[in-house]
Amino acid sequence: MDKVPVHASERVDDLLTQQLKIIQSEEVFSFSLDAVLLARFCQLPPRGRVADLCTGNGVIPLLLTTRTKAHITCIEIQERLADMAQRNVRLNNLEERITVVHGDLREAYTELGSGAFDVVTVNPPYLPVPNGEQNGNEHVAAARHEVFCTLDDVIRVSSRLVRSGGRVAMVHRPSRLVEIFAAMQAHRLEPKRIRFIHPRADSEANMVLIEALRDGKPEVRLLPPLIVYKNKSEYSDELMEIYYGRREALIDEQVQPCDGPSIHSKGTDAL
Repeated sequence: MDKVPVHASERVDDLLTQQLKIIQSEEVFSFSLDAVLLARFCQLPPRGRVADLCTGNGVIPLLLTTRTKAHITCIEIQERLADMAQRNVRLNNLEERITVVHGDLREAYTELGSGAFDVVTVNPPYLPVPNGEQNGNEHVAAARHEVFCTLDDVIRVSSRLVRSGGRVAMVHRPSRLVEIFAAMQAHRLEPKRIRFIHPRADSEANMVLIEALRDGKPEVRLLPPLIVYKNKSEYSDELMEIYYGRREALIDEQVQPCDGPSIHSKGTDAL
């Protein structure tokens, strides 16, 4: 493999304690805790096909390769970030396991196929486009605000891409939970597992992890909250295990593994 280029404004970081590296830049939106938690939270088949929307520099697909042998297709509309994701795939010798698509997720199913994936993951922009000024950095603005896609776009396309009985996993803001539920049910996705993330035990939740089942029956489980800090500066024991890779999956023991790899198999509604 040729040496992977790293541009002047970029750096190469270790990706947690896994044997992975990631190219990042202060000029674009670097990955944060929400991406790591989503990659640990979602249920995955041992093999099959996974799609990651709004992939950015490809951090979620990289982390997913530590949990599944499924092929992962990731989609990013911003050319600079798609290029960075592609170089991250090459940097980690994962070309046979991850495909990067530079394109608009709103039309992704026309190229990739409806019902073609067992699992879809997405860490979308959290905020509607403001009426006033946005962040002057276009990459940061697009990561935070729905510049290229709305919440409904993300959920509609996720539902189109995933097979019946397949799963869609998302991280978002609790303040938009009602919108998320309404959009999911409008697009044949039934929320099944929810876990709130709290900065501290006495703090209001600032993130929520949601997993939904395509064509599932109405029934949802509210999992125990995840507390990030046990004091002013130290991560909680659970967060340390998750964030630094000693625990690969953020899944409670009662949850059954994701269904097998066949994208044509009949989906189950098991929790």
